Amino acid sequence: MEVANQPQRGTTRVVLAAVLSATIIYRSTAMTISPRHQEFYRTVSHQASAPPPVPRTHNLAMVPMSMSAKKNPARPPALNAQPPQRVGLMVEPTPFTHVSGYANRFNEMLRYMRKAGDEVEIVTPDESEVAPKKKFGFKINTLEGFKFPLYKLITISFDWKMRAYAAMKKFNPELIHVSTPSMLLFSGLLAANRLKVPLVMSYHTHFPVYAKKYMGWIPGIEHAAWLALRLVHNRADLTLVTSPQMKQELVDNGIKRVEVWRKGIDTVRFNPEFRSEDFRSMMTDGNPNDPLMVYVGRLGAEKRIKDIRAVMDQCPNVRLAIVGAGPEEEELRRVFAGTKTVFTGQLQGDDLSRAFAAADMFMMPSDSETLGFVVLESMASGVPVIGCNRGGVMGLIDHGKTGYLVEPGDTQGYVARVKELLERPELREQLGYNARQEAERWDWEAATSQLRNVQYGLALQNFNIRAREKAMSLRERCEKVAEPYMQKFVHCW
Repeated sequence: MEVANQPQRGTTRVVLAAVLSATIIYRSTAMTISPRHQEFYRTVSHQASAPPPVPRTHNLAMVPMSMSAKKNPARPPALNAQPPQRVGLMVEPTPFTHVSGYANRFNEMLRYMRKAGDEVEIVTPDESEVAPKKKFGFKINTLEGFKFPLYKLITISFDWKMRAYAAMKKFNPELIHVSTPSMLLFSGLLAANRLKVPLVMSYHTHFPVYAKKYMGWIPGIEHAAWLALRLVHNRADLTLVTSPQMKQELVDNGIKRVEVWRKGIDTVRFNPEFRSEDFRSMMTDGNPNDPLMVYVGRLGAEKRIKDIRAVMDQCPNVRLAIVGAGPEEEELRRVFAGTKTVFTGQLQGDDLSRAFAAADMFMMPSDSETLGFVVLESMASGVPVIGCNRGGVMGLIDHGKTGYLVEPGDTQGYVARVKELLERPELREQLGYNARQEAERWDWEAATSQLRNVQYGLALQNFNIRAREKAMSLRERCEKVAEPYMQKFVHCW
């Protein structure tokens, strides 16, 4: 064996020696940068090495907060720790006339960015008659669009007229933030590239799961969805997701530069004090003394609401209120026909708060949530949650303390947990109390502070690093490729 390996070792040493020689030759040459990148490279190289100027007047001097702030997300910096910033926001579907937890996140983000003194210009498609022109004093550029065929409650836009790019060019932001998946992300990519500013993408809908649910008849659709995500998100300077579990899944599938956008909840809007016996009577079809389960959210196949039917069959005294609208509503009415189920339609404002507070337990069987805002809203309302042990939901529920987690599709698991809470009302009250205490830890000001002071700064840092890599000369590229071989050569020698 030793004799047989000697020629191979000799060949390896020759190759490594050649690589080392080539590297030495390249080191002796003068560094060259293409004319296209020369001035820009000098700028970002200086910024990468120089200490950040104070005060900051432009985001190209912005840096993340101290490492201690990054390591302790439970204690983010003060909201105005960094000076005001100019941020271009492209968001689809609109968070202003479309009701969802996603909409709550963007509205609260804008509320506290206004408080921090930031300037934000918004681009979003909206065909609603009540589409606002401003929000919290920020200008909204409304695009023409069309109803998404698979979910006609939302409007999307291809932006053929390039109005989004024109708006960003005129506004001249220091950073662009785009929601994904969306058609507007292509306008965001174009604007960030042409204006040479950092690009942040925030991921709110788990695209591969939705693709599999709605287009599963196409061979390899889930693989194609992940491929599309990698192609798009690896062009961003930072991808934000809404839970650690979603971050891990994206990283495992080859997406780089991923961070968690801190969760938040309005604990005044969602509060046990909204509990109303009259509203509970409406949701139980006039039987307020019966146990009440509640589901709030989009009525779509990916939400797995049909999994609750087994509970209705095996717990005959339980009532179910389904709050929301969506493409599966007619099918769900057929599935739950003959059970003690009430469909309330979509609720907003105080009525939505009352719907959460009226429940004895909240059901979330969906395995496609990137976070699951309705879970947080239920917890803030003092209601224990029985949720699916997948996606963002599993990061919100402390199993056995604030609620229960059940494996996807395990209908008997849901039945067992519902029966346990019915038989032990004192446990149900304790879980609800614990859930409320947990929700009070997460406020929107802290989430926005982490976003604007730490994560936008991290996006700039990544932007500068990537700009420098693009501006590398041929000599530097060869050195980078040769470095591991040089180390191996020295070790072997």
